[in-house]
Amino acid sequence: MKITKVRCHVLLDPKVEVGATSSAQDDLVVEVETDEGITGVGESDINAWIGRACIESPGTHTMDVGLGKAILGLDPTDPPSVWDRVYVKTAMTGRRGALIHALGALDMALWDIAGKAKGVPTWQLLGEKVENPGQPYASLLPQDATFDAFLASLVRQTVEAKKIGFTAAKLETLICGPYATMGMDESDERMIEIIAAVREAVGPNFTLMVDVGYAWNDVRRAREVIETWVDYNILFVETPLWSDDIDGYAELARTSPIPIAAGEWLATHYEFRELVERGCLHVLQPDVGRVGGLTEARRVCQLAAAHDLTVVPHSWKTGIGVAATTQLAMVTPQMPFFEMIPRQFADSELRRDLLTVQPEMTPDGLAVPTLPGLGIELNREAMEKFEVTAAKFT
Repeated sequence: MKITKVRCHVLLDPKVEVGATSSAQDDLVVEVETDEGITGVGESDINAWIGRACIESPGTHTMDVGLGKAILGLDPTDPPSVWDRVYVKTAMTGRRGALIHALGALDMALWDIAGKAKGVPTWQLLGEKVENPGQPYASLLPQDATFDAFLASLVRQTVEAKKIGFTAAKLETLICGPYATMGMDESDERMIEIIAAVREAVGPNFTLMVDVGYAWNDVRRAREVIETWVDYNILFVETPLWSDDIDGYAELARTSPIPIAAGEWLATHYEFRELVERGCLHVLQPDVGRVGGLTEARRVCQLAAAHDLTVVPHSWKTGIGVAATTQLAMVTPQMPFFEMIPRQFADSELRRDLLTVQPEMTPDGLAVPTLPGLGIELNREAMEKFEVTAAKFT
């Protein structure tokens, strides 16, 4: 089997807000076609136009080839070999960043093809199924402009997530810092009000995580606030510091009373390796698309296993990324949870309607995937509605 064509789709939610701080309202979806009629689907959490350029751009020599051209003619049923080959052929364009994120969408599609070619779910090609695969947690970020409304919505959504069947949730307490939602600028001391209210509402046996969205620029302040949360049984604190503050993460990980998690923006297992070797994290959070696809995400999981660390992947896009992450969860023993945005709470129509077949949470949890490949199906009518060109959106 050979790869014959790559098609890129830039998709946009009809209610896009250019001033928003959320990538839920756009998407880069790729379809990789083969000479045997099998097509694979992937996505990545990246500026969709930049990602498309990384794939469709030409090149002038053997080590700055566009991603789309670099994979043509290769065997899609051996994604790791394709990944390693393409990584070299595009090295001068970018061994990290946008190019790797775009490569992640292609790699995801190749694993979809590989599973379909064998007639098995992709996880069967990734490794042996673990006895108790990790389950999705509900990632909750209300779109309310005032603190009181935000707190009330987050309490309500967490309670509803528990009723749906989730046993864990992440509270996106983005009330200050660069990721502050809906223009809020509250004191970080108020985060404990949210945590306390949610814990009281869901009880002691429901797992809670807290994402503060890079809220702090110094370790001392981060530790002071985190120490006030000790009594609320928090599984981890996500992205307390800026991603490049490796020294800060190393110090905070040594002294924080609550485990530290990060990694959503990282590209390749090489970036994770530096953080692991420096002792910066307790929980690794690769995003399957952004890290470089299932090939690199699996390497991050292997790295975590070698250092006795936990993996809780990031997955903020659509059901495509959730489906790919689900495949990884089936074979990763150190992954207790992975991210999922409940469709019931999704403000983005794109996120809700892109797929007709996708992973769904039930009162009994998420079922083991049985359909070939990633086990998803694109909603072609919705695709046509969401797809945009530069002429339609600038």
